[in-house]
Amino acid sequence: MNVLVFDIETVPDVASGRQLYGDPLEMAQLSDEDVARVMSHYRYQETEGQSEFLRLHLQRVVAISIVLRSGDQFKVWSLGEAESSEPELIHRFFEGLQKYKPTLVSWNGTAFDLPVLHYRSLLHGVSAPLYWTTENTSDGHFRWNNYLNRYHERHIDLMDMLANYQARAYVSLEQMAILLGLPGKMGMSGHKVWDTYLEKGLQGIEEIRHYCETDVLNTYLIYLRFELIRGHLTPETYAQECQRVKTALQAENKPHLNEFLQLWTQRQHTIKPS
Repeated sequence: MNVLVFDIETVPDVASGRQLYGDPLEMAQLSDEDVARVMSHYRYQETEGQSEFLRLHLQRVVAISIVLRSGDQFKVWSLGEAESSEPELIHRFFEGLQKYKPTLVSWNGTAFDLPVLHYRSLLHGVSAPLYWTTENTSDGHFRWNNYLNRYHERHIDLMDMLANYQARAYVSLEQMAILLGLPGKMGMSGHKVWDTYLEKGLQGIEEIRHYCETDVLNTYLIYLRFELIRGHLTPETYAQECQRVKTALQAENKPHLNEFLQLWTQRQHTIKPS
Protein backbone atom coordinates (compact mmCIF):
# COMPACT_ATOMS: atom_id res chain seq x y z
CA MET A 1 0.00 0.00 0.00
CA ASN A 2 1.21 3.49 -0.85
CA VAL A 3 0.93 6.17 1.83
CA LEU A 4 1.23 9.86 0.98
CA VAL A 5 1.35 12.41 3.79
CA PHE A 6 0.84 15.99 2.67
CA ASP A 7 0.76 19.53 3.96
CA ILE A 8 0.34 22.89 2.27
CA GLU A 9 1.44 26.42 3.13
CA THR A 10 -0.46 29.45 1.93
CA VAL A 11 -0.32 33.23 1.75
CA PRO A 12 -3.13 35.73 1.10
CA ASP A 13 -4.29 35.72 -2.52
CA VAL A 14 -3.79 39.46 -2.99
CA ALA A 15 -4.74 39.28 -6.67
CA SER A 16 -8.21 38.10 -5.69
CA GLY A 17 -8.27 40.65 -2.88
CA ARG A 18 -7.76 43.41 -5.40
CA GLN A 19 -10.76 42.11 -7.34
CA LEU A 20 -13.10 41.63 -4.40
CA TYR A 21 -12.43 44.52 -2.04
CA GLY A 22 -12.63 48.23 -2.79
CA ASP A 23 -12.23 50.05 -6.07
CA PRO A 24 -10.00 47.99 -8.42
CA LEU A 25 -8.04 51.06 -9.54
CA GLU A 26 -7.39 52.15 -5.98
CA MET A 27 -6.51 48.63 -4.88
CA ALA A 28 -4.03 48.37 -7.75
CA GLN A 29 -2.02 51.19 -6.17
CA LEU A 30 -1.61 49.34 -2.87
CA SER A 31 1.29 47.05 -2.04
CA ASP A 32 0.66 43.34 -1.52
CA GLU A 33 1.15 43.85 2.19
CA ASP A 34 -1.47 46.61 2.31
CA VAL A 35 -3.94 44.58 0.25
CA ALA A 36 -3.53 41.70 2.70
CA ARG A 37 -4.28 44.11 5.55
CA VAL A 38 -7.48 45.19 3.79
CA MET A 39 -8.49 41.55 3.34
CA SER A 40 -7.82 40.80 7.01
CA HIS A 41 -9.83 43.88 8.02
CA TYR A 42 -12.86 42.74 6.04
CA ARG A 43 -12.54 39.26 7.53
CA TYR A 44 -12.32 40.74 11.04
CA GLN A 45 -15.54 42.67 10.41
CA GLU A 46 -17.23 39.63 8.90
CA THR A 47 -16.49 37.55 11.99
CA GLU A 48 -17.45 40.39 14.36
CA GLY A 49 -13.95 40.62 15.73
CA GLN A 50 -13.42 36.89 16.20
CA SER A 51 -10.79 36.22 13.52
CA GLU A 52 -8.68 37.74 10.75
CA PHE A 53 -7.97 34.34 9.23
CA LEU A 54 -8.93 34.53 5.56
CA ARG A 55 -11.52 32.26 4.03
CA LEU A 56 -10.05 29.26 2.26
CA HIS A 57 -10.74 30.41 -1.30
CA LEU A 58 -8.54 33.46 -0.62
CA GLN A 59 -5.50 31.38 0.37
CA ARG A 60 -2.81 31.02 -2.32
CA VAL A 61 -0.67 27.88 -2.18
CA VAL A 62 3.08 28.54 -2.10
CA ALA A 63 4.30 25.12 -0.91
CA ILE A 64 3.13 21.52 -0.91
CA SER A 65 5.31 19.02 0.92
CA ILE A 66 5.05 15.26 0.75
CA VAL A 67 6.13 12.12 2.56
CA LEU A 68 5.78 9.07 0.33
CA ARG A 69 6.02 5.53 1.70
CA SER A 70 5.86 3.10 -1.20
CA GLY A 71 7.33 -0.42 -1.28
CA ASP A 72 10.76 -0.10 0.34
CA GLN A 73 10.87 3.61 -0.44
CA PHE A 74 10.60 6.48 2.03
CA LYS A 75 11.01 10.02 0.73
CA VAL A 76 10.24 13.54 1.94
CA TRP A 77 10.29 16.51 -0.42
CA SER A 78 8.46 19.62 -1.62
CA LEU A 79 6.78 19.65 -4.99
CA GLY A 80 8.25 21.76 -7.77
CA GLU A 81 10.71 24.55 -7.03
CA ALA A 82 10.57 27.76 -5.01
CA GLU A 83 9.69 29.66 -8.18
CA SER A 84 7.00 27.19 -9.34
CA SER A 85 3.57 28.64 -9.98
CA GLU A 86 0.55 27.69 -7.90
CA PRO A 87 -1.11 25.75 -10.79
CA GLU A 88 2.09 23.73 -11.27
CA LEU A 89 2.27 22.79 -7.58
CA ILE A 90 -1.37 21.71 -7.52
CA HIS A 91 -1.01 19.79 -10.79
CA ARG A 92 2.00 17.92 -9.41
CA PHE A 93 0.07 16.98 -6.27
CA PHE A 94 -2.86 15.48 -8.15
CA GLU A 95 -0.52 13.88 -10.68
CA GLY A 96 1.07 11.99 -7.78
CA LEU A 97 -2.35 10.78 -6.65
CA GLN A 98 -3.10 9.59 -10.17
CA LYS A 99 0.19 7.68 -10.28
CA TYR A 100 0.32 6.07 -6.83
CA LYS A 101 -3.37 5.89 -5.81
CA PRO A 102 -2.19 6.28 -2.22
CA THR A 103 -3.84 6.50 1.14
CA LEU A 104 -3.67 10.22 1.90
CA VAL A 105 -2.69 11.23 5.43
CA SER A 106 -2.94 14.73 6.86
CA TRP A 107 -3.36 16.76 10.02
CA ASN A 108 -6.47 18.92 9.54
CA GLY A 109 -6.49 18.20 5.81
CA THR A 110 -10.27 17.81 5.75
CA ALA A 111 -10.95 21.30 7.06
CA PHE A 112 -8.06 23.19 5.49
CA ASP A 113 -5.62 21.65 3.01
CA LEU A 114 -8.04 19.80 0.75
CA PRO A 115 -10.72 22.54 0.56
CA VAL A 116 -7.97 25.04 -0.31
CA LEU A 117 -6.74 22.71 -3.05
CA HIS A 118 -10.33 22.30 -4.29
CA TYR A 119 -10.92 26.04 -4.63
CA ARG A 120 -7.52 26.73 -6.16
CA SER A 121 -7.95 23.84 -8.62
CA LEU A 122 -11.28 25.35 -9.63
CA LEU A 123 -9.66 28.76 -10.08
CA HIS A 124 -6.83 27.42 -12.25
CA GLY A 125 -8.72 24.63 -14.02
CA VAL A 126 -6.44 21.86 -12.73
CA SER A 127 -7.88 18.49 -13.71
CA ALA A 128 -7.75 15.57 -11.24
CA PRO A 129 -10.09 12.80 -12.50
CA LEU A 130 -9.04 10.08 -10.05
CA TYR A 131 -9.29 12.33 -7.02
CA TRP A 132 -12.82 13.45 -7.86
CA THR A 133 -14.22 10.12 -8.98
CA THR A 134 -16.94 8.40 -6.98
CA GLU A 135 -17.47 5.64 -9.54
CA ASN A 136 -16.24 2.06 -9.56
CA THR A 137 -12.88 1.59 -11.25
CA SER A 138 -11.27 -1.60 -12.48
CA ASP A 139 -8.53 -1.48 -9.83
CA GLY A 140 -9.73 0.85 -7.10
CA HIS A 141 -13.45 0.46 -6.37
CA PHE A 142 -13.71 4.18 -5.73
CA ARG A 143 -17.50 4.30 -5.50
CA TRP A 144 -17.62 3.38 -1.82
CA ASN A 145 -14.04 4.20 -0.80
CA ASN A 146 -12.88 7.44 -2.38
CA TYR A 147 -11.06 10.62 -1.41
CA LEU A 148 -14.24 12.65 -0.95
CA ASN A 149 -16.42 10.62 1.42
CA ARG A 150 -15.95 11.11 5.15
CA TYR A 151 -16.18 7.50 6.23
CA HIS A 152 -13.46 5.88 4.19
CA GLU A 153 -9.78 4.95 4.28
CA ARG A 154 -8.40 6.83 1.29
CA HIS A 155 -7.84 9.99 3.29
CA ILE A 156 -6.98 9.75 6.98
CA ASP A 157 -7.18 13.13 8.68
CA LEU A 158 -5.41 12.25 11.90
CA MET A 159 -6.61 15.31 13.79
CA ASP A 160 -10.21 14.66 12.84
CA MET A 161 -10.13 10.92 13.44
CA LEU A 162 -8.31 11.04 16.78
CA ALA A 163 -10.82 13.64 17.99
CA ASN A 164 -13.67 11.30 16.96
CA TYR A 165 -14.83 14.03 14.56
CA GLN A 166 -15.55 16.41 17.46
CA ALA A 167 -14.15 19.92 16.92
CA ARG A 168 -13.92 20.62 20.65
CA ALA A 169 -11.53 17.65 20.99
CA TYR A 170 -9.06 18.87 18.34
CA VAL A 171 -5.35 19.08 19.21
CA SER A 172 -2.71 21.07 17.37
CA LEU A 173 -0.01 19.23 15.43
CA GLU A 174 2.62 21.07 17.49
CA GLN A 175 1.32 19.89 20.87
CA MET A 176 0.66 16.32 19.76
CA ALA A 177 4.12 16.04 18.22
CA ILE A 178 5.85 17.32 21.35
CA LEU A 179 3.86 14.95 23.57
CA LEU A 180 5.07 12.06 21.40
CA GLY A 181 8.70 13.11 21.65
CA LEU A 182 8.86 14.63 18.16
CA PRO A 183 10.45 17.95 17.16
CA GLY A 184 7.23 19.87 16.45
CA LYS A 185 7.42 23.23 14.69
CA MET A 186 11.12 23.99 15.38
CA GLY A 187 10.65 27.74 15.69
CA MET A 188 8.48 28.21 12.59
CA SER A 189 4.69 28.24 12.32
CA GLY A 190 1.93 28.96 9.83
CA HIS A 191 1.48 32.41 11.39
CA LYS A 192 4.99 33.37 10.27
CA VAL A 193 4.66 32.21 6.65
CA TRP A 194 3.28 35.50 5.25
CA ASP A 195 5.93 37.63 6.94
CA THR A 196 8.68 35.29 5.77
CA TYR A 197 7.31 35.41 2.23
CA LEU A 198 7.15 39.23 2.23
CA GLU A 199 10.58 39.78 3.75
CA LYS A 200 12.65 37.21 1.85
CA GLY A 201 11.02 36.46 -1.50
CA LEU A 202 12.28 33.23 -3.09
CA GLN A 203 14.62 32.62 -0.19
CA GLY A 204 11.60 32.90 2.08
CA ILE A 205 9.73 30.33 0.01
CA GLU A 206 12.66 27.94 0.43
CA GLU A 207 12.40 28.41 4.20
CA ILE A 208 8.65 27.84 4.01
CA ARG A 209 9.19 24.65 2.00
CA HIS A 210 11.66 23.37 4.59
CA TYR A 211 9.20 24.12 7.38
CA CYS A 212 6.44 22.35 5.47
CA GLU A 213 8.66 19.28 5.10
CA THR A 214 9.18 19.09 8.86
CA ASP A 215 5.42 19.33 9.30
CA VAL A 216 4.82 16.29 7.09
CA LEU A 217 7.56 14.43 8.95
CA ASN A 218 5.84 15.13 12.26
CA THR A 219 2.54 14.02 10.73
CA TYR A 220 3.99 10.83 9.28
CA LEU A 221 5.57 9.85 12.59
CA ILE A 222 2.26 10.44 14.37
CA TYR A 223 0.63 8.28 11.69
CA LEU A 224 3.09 5.47 12.48
CA ARG A 225 2.10 5.75 16.13
CA PHE A 226 -1.55 5.63 15.07
CA GLU A 227 -0.88 2.48 13.04
CA LEU A 228 0.69 0.98 16.17
CA ILE A 229 -2.29 1.64 18.43
CA ARG A 230 -4.78 0.23 15.95
CA GLY A 231 -2.75 -2.94 15.47
CA HIS A 232 -1.51 -2.39 11.93
CA LEU A 233 2.07 -2.26 13.23
CA THR A 234 3.67 -4.31 15.97
CA PRO A 235 6.16 -2.66 18.35
CA GLU A 236 8.91 -4.29 16.27
CA THR A 237 7.64 -3.09 12.88
CA TYR A 238 6.91 0.35 14.36
CA ALA A 239 10.55 0.62 15.46
CA GLN A 240 11.68 -0.55 12.02
CA GLU A 241 9.57 2.10 10.27
CA CYS A 242 10.95 4.82 12.56
CA GLN A 243 14.48 3.64 11.80
CA ARG A 244 13.68 3.76 8.08
CA VAL A 245 12.83 7.45 8.47
CA LYS A 246 16.06 8.15 10.39
CA THR A 247 18.16 6.39 7.77
CA ALA A 248 16.50 8.34 4.96
CA LEU A 249 17.01 11.69 6.71
CA GLN A 250 20.66 10.88 7.35
CA ALA A 251 21.11 10.04 3.68
CA GLU A 252 19.52 13.36 2.60
CA ASN A 253 21.96 15.28 4.81
CA LYS A 254 20.11 18.59 4.52
CA PRO A 255 20.41 21.16 7.32
CA HIS A 256 16.70 21.35 8.20
CA LEU A 257 16.34 17.57 8.09
CA ASN A 258 19.49 17.10 10.16
CA GLU A 259 18.06 19.50 12.74
CA PHE A 260 14.79 17.56 12.77
CA LEU A 261 16.66 14.29 13.25
CA GLN A 262 18.81 15.72 16.04
CA LEU A 263 15.79 17.05 17.98
CA TRP A 264 13.90 13.80 17.46
CA THR A 265 16.85 11.78 18.74
CA GLN A 266 17.08 14.02 21.80
CA ARG A 267 13.39 13.64 22.63
CA GLN A 268 12.66 10.05 21.60
CA HIS A 269 13.55 8.62 25.00
CA THR A 270 10.40 10.29 26.39
CA ILE A 271 8.05 8.07 24.41
CA LYS A 272 8.42 4.37 23.62
CA PRO A 273 5.93 1.76 22.43
CA SER A 274 4.88 -0.62 25.16
